[in-house]
Amino acid sequence: MRLKIISLVIAILSGLSACSTTEKVPTANTKSQNQQSKHTLDYSDALALFEKAQSKEGADRIQLLYYARDAAISNKEWQLLEQICLALESKVSVDHVQNKLYIALARKNQQRASDALAMLNSLEEQLSLPEHKAWHQYLTGSIYASEGLPNQALTYFFNAANITAQNNVAIANLNDDIWQALQQLSSYALEKLDTGSVTQQGWVKLAKYQLVYLGAGVELHQALNNWQRRFVNHPASYLLPEEVAKSVSLTPYNTKRLAILLPQSGNSERFGLALKNGFLAALDKQKIEEVFFIDESQSIEKIEQSLVRHQVDFVVGPLLKNNIDKLADSSVLSALPTIFLNTSSELYSNSNPQHYYFALNPEHEVEQALIHFLTQEYQKPMLLAPDNNSGHRLISHFQKQWQRYSETEPEVGFYTDSKNMAKVVANLLEVDESKQRIRTIKSLFNKEVESETRSRGDIDVVYILGDAIETRLLKPYLDVNVSTFAQKIPLYATSRSYSRRIDSTDKGDLEGLYFTEQPWMLPGAVQQNGLREKYLTLWPEQADIEQRLFAMAYDSVNLITQIKQLARVPGKEFSGLTGQLSIKRDNTLARTLSWAQYRKKKIRLVKLNETPPKPLFMRQTQATEAQIMN
Repeated sequence: MRLKIISLVIAILSGLSACSTTEKVPTANTKSQNQQSKHTLDYSDALALFEKAQSKEGADRIQLLYYARDAAISNKEWQLLEQICLALESKVSVDHVQNKLYIALARKNQQRASDALAMLNSLEEQLSLPEHKAWHQYLTGSIYASEGLPNQALTYFFNAANITAQNNVAIANLNDDIWQALQQLSSYALEKLDTGSVTQQGWVKLAKYQLVYLGAGVELHQALNNWQRRFVNHPASYLLPEEVAKSVSLTPYNTKRLAILLPQSGNSERFGLALKNGFLAALDKQKIEEVFFIDESQSIEKIEQSLVRHQVDFVVGPLLKNNIDKLADSSVLSALPTIFLNTSSELYSNSNPQHYYFALNPEHEVEQALIHFLTQEYQKPMLLAPDNNSGHRLISHFQKQWQRYSETEPEVGFYTDSKNMAKVVANLLEVDESKQRIRTIKSLFNKEVESETRSRGDIDVVYILGDAIETRLLKPYLDVNVSTFAQKIPLYATSRSYSRRIDSTDKGDLEGLYFTEQPWMLPGAVQQNGLREKYLTLWPEQADIEQRLFAMAYDSVNLITQIKQLARVPGKEFSGLTGQLSIKRDNTLARTLSWAQYRKKKIRLVKLNETPPKPLFMRQTQATEAQIMN
C-alpha cells in the first residue's frame, strides 16, 4: 500500500510537533517578527535555512534548524530532513525522541526501510509520552504498509489506535491507513485478526461485513446498522455511508451492447483477426445482445461517434499502447467501463475506477520466477538476455525486485547474436580463466597433463530471457561450460522460450528446462469442452503470438462480469486461458502462469513452490534484534 505522502506530512507537522515537551516550535508571530528583520530569509527554503543555521550559535541556531526541518518535511526533501535532524541530535535542549521519529520518517521515504526500523527500534526504551508511543507505532506500521505488507502493518496501526483512544491523541491518516490495509486482506486473514481490543474488533468486523456483503446493498445496510449499535462512537463510523454506496456499485456489469476496439487495418491487422476469433469464441456463452467491432486505428472522433451511435455500455480494447494513449482524454470513453488490452503510458495518473488494464506483460513471469528462486534459497542467479530494449528492461525489473530480498547481485549476460553466446556464457562462468590456468600448468611440463576445465561454483540457478531459438542455442553452451564434476545448475526460462510450432517438430536438447507459460499454450492444461481441439482444427497453422492473443480475447470477455469484484476483493482470482488473473493495484490485472518442464522429450506440467519470502529489511531487523537479545 502506498502512503499518501502529502497527508502524512500534514499529520506529522500538526501532530508530531505538538507532542514535544521540550522543543519550542516557532509560532506564526515569531516567524513574522523574524521575517521583518530578515527580509532575505525564505522560510520555505529548507536548504537555505539549514545553511544559515551553520553560521549561528545557541538558541538562534536551533531555531533556524527547526524552521529548516519543517520546510524540509513540507517540501518532501527527505535526505535533507535527515541531515537537519542529525544536526539537531547534538543539542541538549532538543526533544531527541521526537527528533529520531523525524529521522525514521526521512529514512522511510528514502526507501530505506531497514534503517528506519533500526531507528524506531532504538527508541523503544525511551518512549514515555503517549504521543511519542502512538507516533512510534504508526510510523512502524507505515513502513510495513509501504513495503506491501498490510498484515504486519496492522499490528502497529492497531497499537497506535489503542494508544490514541486511551489518551485522547489524534493522528491524522491513521484511520484511513487502517482501512486501506484491511481492504487488502482475505477473509481468512481478517478472521485471524478478529480479536484484541474493542477498537481492533470494530475495524476488523467492519472489513468482514464489507467483504461478505459486496454487491448486496440491503444486507450490508442491515449489517452496518447492527455494527453501529455494537460499536458506538467507533473511529470507523465515518466510513459507513461510503461503504454502503461502494457495495451497491459492485454488482456485476450487465452488458448488453459491447464495443470491441481492435486493429482492423495496417501492420497489426493479423493481431486483430486473432483477437476477433477469441472474442467470438467467448461470446457464444454470453448473454450480450449486440457486439460492435471498431477499428482502433481510426481517429478519436470516429471512434467516439461509433460508441455514441451504437449506445454501447461496455468497451474492450484497444490493443496497441499508442491507441490507448490517444483515447486517454476521450470524454465518451471516460464514461464507459473499459478493459484495455494493454497498459497505458499514463496508467499511474489515471484515476478512473471503471478503467481496467489487461496486458500479457513478461514482467509477471519474471516476478513469479524470482519468488520461486528465493523460495528455493538460490543465492546467486545468472541471467541471460538479448542485448535489446526488451532484454534490458526485464533484467532491470528482475534486479530491482531481487534487491528487496537479497544483498547479492545477480550475474548478468547480454548476447548480441548466436555468434557471441558461447563467449558470454564462458565469461560469466569464468571458464576462460580455468583454461588459462591449465595452459600455464601444461607449459611447465614436457609431457601431457590430464586436466579438466572448471567453472565457477557460486552460480546456483540460470534464468534465460530469450526466445525459443535463442534458448535452444544457449542450452548446449551452458551444458558444456559447467564442470562435469560440479552440481548440475537448474535452468529456467520465460514463455518466450517456448513455441508450440517449433516444439511440434523439434524439442531440441532442452531436457530439464523449467519455464512459465499460459495454460492455453501447454498440452493438457486447458479442459474446456474440447476448446483447444476445436481451435487447432480451425487454425492449425497460427503463430504463437496469435494463439496467445486468442486466449487473451477469450479471457477479456469472460472477465466482464468478474472485473469489479476482482478489483475490490483481496485474494480473489479468475482462472483463465492466460493464467490465474487477479488485481493487486491500479486496476491492473496480474497473471500467475503455469510451470512446465521438458522431461524425456515431452512437456510435463509441474507444481513449483512460490511461497513469498520475507523482504530483506525484515530479515535484517530480526537479525539485529537477535544480536541484541544475545
